Amino acid sequence: MKMATSTWFFCTTKCVKSLPICCSKFKFTQLGSYKFFSEFTKKKYPQFIDMLQIQACGGAGGQGLPKYGGYGGDGGKVIFVVNKKVKSLRQVLQKYPNQVCRAEAGGNSDRFCLLGERGADLHVEVPVGVLVHKADGEIADLNEDGDICQAAEGGMGGNKRTNFLGLRGERNVVSLELKLLADVGLVGFPNAGKSTFLRTISAAKPKVAAYPFTTLSPQLGMMQYEDGRMISVADLPGLIEGAHENFGMGFKFLRHVERTKVLLYVLDINPFQLSLQYPMRSAFETLLLLIQELSEYGNGMINKPSVLVLNKVDTDPSQAKVNQLLDLVNNLPDSLDQVNKQFHPAELPVFDDILTMSAMKKVNVLSVKNRLREVMDDYAEKRRAEEIEKKKSLLTSEKISIHEEHLKSTLV
Repeated sequence: MKMATSTWFFCTTKCVKSLPICCSKFKFTQLGSYKFFSEFTKKKYPQFIDMLQIQACGGAGGQGLPKYGGYGGDGGKVIFVVNKKVKSLRQVLQKYPNQVCRAEAGGNSDRFCLLGERGADLHVEVPVGVLVHKADGEIADLNEDGDICQAAEGGMGGNKRTNFLGLRGERNVVSLELKLLADVGLVGFPNAGKSTFLRTISAAKPKVAAYPFTTLSPQLGMMQYEDGRMISVADLPGLIEGAHENFGMGFKFLRHVERTKVLLYVLDINPFQLSLQYPMRSAFETLLLLIQELSEYGNGMINKPSVLVLNKVDTDPSQAKVNQLLDLVNNLPDSLDQVNKQFHPAELPVFDDILTMSAMKKVNVLSVKNRLREVMDDYAEKRRAEEIEKKKSLLTSEKISIHEEHLKSTLV
């Protein structure tokens, strides 16, 4: 006699017997299979990714047909292409969760089509500002919308040279490094008030607290002006001593500063101590250490247009600390004599302006915001004038060379 069998289903709350109707959100299966509804099966990705490794696999070549001398199609290539609509490497990881990008294989040759079709190239869309570190050590800078970089070549289709066997495509491990593109970069040691400033001048909501390293990944905000002008601001993880040697946030922070147009040095007017392992530093010593880190890292950091803002002036009602600090900064490099030689940076920046503010109390924040715009516009005008002069000099030299060639031809 055939016994009746029951089917059991797994639910997130309880087991039910022979359940005919279930909520559509749940995906029920028989006993032994564990599936939960899609909300629980989504893979979690970090909110901010600035380094991503991808295995780029070119498509394999198609097989040839030796009987008729048919050639297989070449495999497709893997190509990285910049798309301004892609905003982060997180989107790339979501599209390729296994971190493998594979182009299409070439078509095989057959007696009805002796030439196999070429495999389609795979175009991997990446955000603006990505450095592609190739397996051979070459670095491609994808800085404009539409920039492309080939990551893997497809395999050759089967032909006489390959004994009509299709070859395997290249397989290269490629590193994608994202450098933020922002107009203004906030630099300063931890707890200097960078995040508070960003919250004040934009809609960004970075974490703010009275302890170091509240900002563990870059935060982006937009300063909006009354005439509709928008300027992007990046609040970057706080530096510590030795950052240029990759201590603390190290290169994770510093590489994001390279592409900013203007640096805003945010300095707490009060003494700073990162932890008990570090000595207490005066505000002036803290500034010099910050300059040292940027100078040692190089890549033109010190030569960038920069503004220094002295923050937390609300903690100094008498303005004694502020005035003393202003005197020391304004008298650089002569004022270096007042500190130990270990604080002497190899080079000093030329600040376009030195301002004071209290980001928490919103004192002078608007003045800082407006001054940043003026500095950006001034340097943009200078760059424009330099480009015009270069074009003029090139046109003049071309005219002279054309005139000389004409004289030579007429004399001959």
